[in-house]
Amino acid sequence: MRIAMIGGGYVGLVSGACFAEFGIEVALVETDAGRLAALREGRIPIYEPGLDRLVAENVAAGRLTFGDNLQAAVAGAEAVFIAVGTPTRRGDGHADLSYVYAAAEQVAKVMTDYAVIVTKSTVPVGTGRRIAEIVSQVRPDLEFDVASNPEFLREGSAIGDFMRPDRVVIGVESERAREVLRRLYRPLYLIEAPIVFTELETAELIKYAANAFLAMKITFINEVADLCEKVGADVHDVARGIGLDGRIGRKFLHAGPGFGGSCFPKDTLAMVRIAQDAGAPSRLIETVVSVNDARKASMAARIIAACGGHVRGLTIGILGLTFKPETDDMREAPSIPIVWRLTEAGAKLRVYDPEGMAQARDLLPESVEYCTDATDVTTGADALAVVTEWNEFRSLPPAKLRAAMRGRVVVDLRNIFDPAAMRQAGFDYHAIGRGAALSAAAPRTA
Repeated sequence: MRIAMIGGGYVGLVSGACFAEFGIEVALVETDAGRLAALREGRIPIYEPGLDRLVAENVAAGRLTFGDNLQAAVAGAEAVFIAVGTPTRRGDGHADLSYVYAAAEQVAKVMTDYAVIVTKSTVPVGTGRRIAEIVSQVRPDLEFDVASNPEFLREGSAIGDFMRPDRVVIGVESERAREVLRRLYRPLYLIEAPIVFTELETAELIKYAANAFLAMKITFINEVADLCEKVGADVHDVARGIGLDGRIGRKFLHAGPGFGGSCFPKDTLAMVRIAQDAGAPSRLIETVVSVNDARKASMAARIIAACGGHVRGLTIGILGLTFKPETDDMREAPSIPIVWRLTEAGAKLRVYDPEGMAQARDLLPESVEYCTDATDVTTGADALAVVTEWNEFRSLPPAKLRAAMRGRVVVDLRNIFDPAAMRQAGFDYHAIGRGAALSAAAPRTA
């Protein structure tokens, strides 16, 4: 088979490389000159474990090509995937579909034979219908189908998610289009991955509903963590106790500074607007958006309180900047409001992230000092805050940290350290929702 993938961003590049790994000929279209040049030179413009190898192997095999000629890419393609950005629209919170609709119009102009136009981008309910209208208006003579095939790729594990998915969702209406996409995903059918065929609107809504539910789980456990701190419970044990219930599940029950990234903030806000426009407001998701925004904004106050109520003149080390480990994505990262607030309060910030510092430079204050590694961050620091739970931070010996730091305050916003070990090393250790663990680790007096 041959397909065209419009958009060489995160979704388009990962999906295109994985389809090529299936043995499919993939022509990826990228109009950004800098990104296209990087791809042609073998440089991957995003960080995703294993993606550089996957791209290189399939380029070498001739199955994956990069270009900016849409007509050449679409020629002979049985499916044309639209994988362009749908950022939050300024002013109203809706998803900005201008790139999607522009791509659909351009595809219609160059298509010559039947193909399935597939939205891979996250789009609101009704987008597929509107794409069909656009294509029909531009080319009334054209034979085509529209399908929705939302992605469920987690940054940091996207290749595994594509190759061994929990499910593949395909919204399609004609048997001809269904057959094209069934053949496209045949390798996953052979390993018995669930492939769910639905109507267009259902597939579009599944993506938003899934992300909104996961965001709600994160927000829920964060509020439980706050309660744990008040009543002396341990959120780790609470999460395990409820997560072992099969109806709830253990994933996404990790307390922290709030969710960020390219999907959850954007998609929860878009779902709120979709529900409001449909006359079925989602009060739960409205609350999730509000609570999460407030939580990210409040994290700096936790650090300031741990430092005695003021940080002016103090040097504070920040471990981790990206919104999650195993990515270089800084979009909506909790580190951004934390660093800005601490800087405004008069602190000197020293930061380190294994992959995100290049992206962070345009988002953080100019006064921030970027360090070479975790040890460099801690040297001479009056306080240390863990913001992203990269694995290399988990293995830092408490005694080594204590020897490097000038102060003894550690604010662990990801709960990666053992409270007892940190207290034993002499730290004034603060975690999220670990009231019982911190009490047990505290020295007892008669």
